[in-house]
Amino acid sequence: EFECYIFILYSQVLKAEYFSPWRGEQQMYKLDIGWPKTPEHFTGQTFCVAVDSVHGLVYVGQRGDNVPKVLVFSEEGYFLHSWNDTVEMPHGIFVWNTAIGSSVWITDVGTGKYGHTVKQYSPLGKLMQVLGTPGNAGSSLIPLQFDQPAEIFVEETGEIYVVDGDGGMNNRLLKLSDDYKEIWLTGTNGSGIGQFKIPHSVTVDAFGRVWVADRDNKRIQVFDKVTGEWLGSWSGCFSEDGPYSVRFTADYKYMIVAQLNINRLAILAAPPVGSIGDCVMVHSVQLADETKPHLVDVDMRSGAVYVAEIGAQQVQKYVPL
Repeated sequence: EFECYIFILYSQVLKAEYFSPWRGEQQMYKLDIGWPKTPEHFTGQTFCVAVDSVHGLVYVGQRGDNVPKVLVFSEEGYFLHSWNDTVEMPHGIFVWNTAIGSSVWITDVGTGKYGHTVKQYSPLGKLMQVLGTPGNAGSSLIPLQFDQPAEIFVEETGEIYVVDGDGGMNNRLLKLSDDYKEIWLTGTNGSGIGQFKIPHSVTVDAFGRVWVADRDNKRIQVFDKVTGEWLGSWSGCFSEDGPYSVRFTADYKYMIVAQLNINRLAILAAPPVGSIGDCVMVHSVQLADETKPHLVDVDMRSGAVYVAEIGAQQVQKYVPL
């Protein structure tokens, strides 16, 4: 009788393991409560974060009156310095590393004299390059114009992907050459294939595909990075809230997606070469109410995930277990 009971118990455990919706819910990340060492440096709304995994630096873009717009921390959490010049309203931020050095790209959605631009800075905040016509919203490619450009991703080659915009007249994904000429452009306002409603975040995987968080269509769309051809889309994981941010883990096995309105990080299985299929949520990290995760970045060396939270007005660091 006892053996029979044990067997039933064991088969129940097995059942739970194979049929429970919580299968695979062993934690993948834990919060690093010691990062940063001095959270009082967050004095505005923290909209974006970018990791320089080569040099162990973390850049945070924040908004507000009389606050430094860019804060720089070490990956251990020490505050290093800040800068402010020519940044009006940072939305997205990205660190570009090459053999000869690193630079910081910022999308600026301000409506003043610096806004509607994508700008490149030295690590200490010296302005090096401006894409777009400062202060002017537009859709033109010659001269290049943006309307509230949401985010940028720069490949090692210097080729650039910009999602434009964060609620303005443009709903498009541009690929630019390393000398800032259009290579291809896709997207108009709408919910059809290849159309966008607030393309909010962009990243590139190791297999030649560009992934875009199509926020208000509650889906992620995927394009061929060489041709701009549409490859597929994921909507199954976003019925509750659209994707705000897309970033791959260091091994490209998973995608981290921020969902601002439900205060969640979704961890999706990333497809290898071939079919995009539909999304599979492997795990999720539930954040506190009103945290509002806006954009994330991943340290491609340590695997740590940094989350810019506009509700909590902080950046949090999650480390892989």
